[in-house]
Amino acid sequence: MKTKRYFLPEKELPNEWYNIQADMTNKPMPMLNPATRKPVTVEELSVLFSEEVSKQELNTTDRWIPIPDEVREKYTYYRSTPLVRAYGLEKALDTPAHIYFKNESVSPVGSHKLNSALAQAYYCKKEGVTNVTTETGAGQWGAALSYAASLFGLEAAVYQVKISYEQKPYRRSMMQVFGAQVTPSPSMSTRAGKDIITVNPNHQGSLGTAISEAVELARMTPNCKYTLGSVLSHVTLHQTVIGLEAEKQMEMAGEYPDVVIACFGGGSNFGGLAFPFLRHNLLDGKKTRFIAAEPASCPKLTSGKFEYDFGDESGYTPLLPMYTLGHKFTPANIHAGGLRYHGAGVIVSQLMKDNLMEAVDILQLDSFKAGCLFAKAEGIIPAPESCHAIAATINEALKCKESGQEKVLLFNLSGHGLVDMSAYDQYLAGNLVNY
Repeated sequence: MKTKRYFLPEKELPNEWYNIQADMTNKPMPMLNPATRKPVTVEELSVLFSEEVSKQELNTTDRWIPIPDEVREKYTYYRSTPLVRAYGLEKALDTPAHIYFKNESVSPVGSHKLNSALAQAYYCKKEGVTNVTTETGAGQWGAALSYAASLFGLEAAVYQVKISYEQKPYRRSMMQVFGAQVTPSPSMSTRAGKDIITVNPNHQGSLGTAISEAVELARMTPNCKYTLGSVLSHVTLHQTVIGLEAEKQMEMAGEYPDVVIACFGGGSNFGGLAFPFLRHNLLDGKKTRFIAAEPASCPKLTSGKFEYDFGDESGYTPLLPMYTLGHKFTPANIHAGGLRYHGAGVIVSQLMKDNLMEAVDILQLDSFKAGCLFAKAEGIIPAPESCHAIAATINEALKCKESGQEKVLLFNLSGHGLVDMSAYDQYLAGNLVNY
């Protein structure tokens, strides 16, 4: 019988996160304080974030960052996640390619987001913080932060993008089950939300608007810190447990990826899988390709400009050097709510600028078509976000079919779609717009 799934014993789980900035020839340009236009300091970031993640955010020299024992112990609740050989998908495509996927959907909240939520909640608790705030699109990060906050005894307040709040009621329910307060954004509970609604009363929200509201609440609430689910470097740092595990698991399978693929919103799951493999391109001369799959309706990597921009709509955050569609950009109401963000993380933006990775944009109907094919072939219904990575992987596998090349493809199944079935209902009924 052929081996389909590869697991690591708990003793072999990573005990350090990988900081790719230490190995980059061209390091990302610094974040800037918008008032002074000078590089942001740890002290300035610590007003908003926990002190430890503020240090991690600005750390460009240490290749390895220790994972605290308390966080590593929580990782054992669900890690290692399986590396899976997608024999069913290979057969359905009749491709000579060998397709593997890292199944992050097996986490307690159904996605990769918990990898950073546990770390951020732990650091807040260790520093005596009692309340945390955040934003969420589809709700995967919000659910992860809500669960992590409950594990460490913190109160959580989540601003969920309004269109996703309405489209995905069960993900909202998950956050509430874990004890979080959930508010649709934009709302009338913050000055940022009021200003947005005043200009556009029918605004359906974006991650940029939700970030503005969460940041404002954190600033106005005593003993409260803001936590972030993507974009910033410390978030992607925590996600590298995905790729570090996958490295060892690919060794168990006796193969090494020619192409690594992940969906792309702000960059956390892409970097989490890709960066540990990319270090071998940087240091060892490997020639692996790295492909970020973003929605065609929010194509910051394929159509955006590289420039300094705010990470939120209201301009509360530092200025970030990134590929961006503009912080006032309002994305279409696609169901991949976690990808509806105007900008790319600073590390990914620099890598893209240096031609060390690629990006493709995927239409909404193509993503769901790919997700349905994957579900039939592998028995897992993917999250709408993950469907973008699957679509890009299928495209690469079909190229292998045409050329006869037996390439090894690895993608990140960032989450399952079991609380996104209303989106699949609309796709199957032919009611989705092909943004």
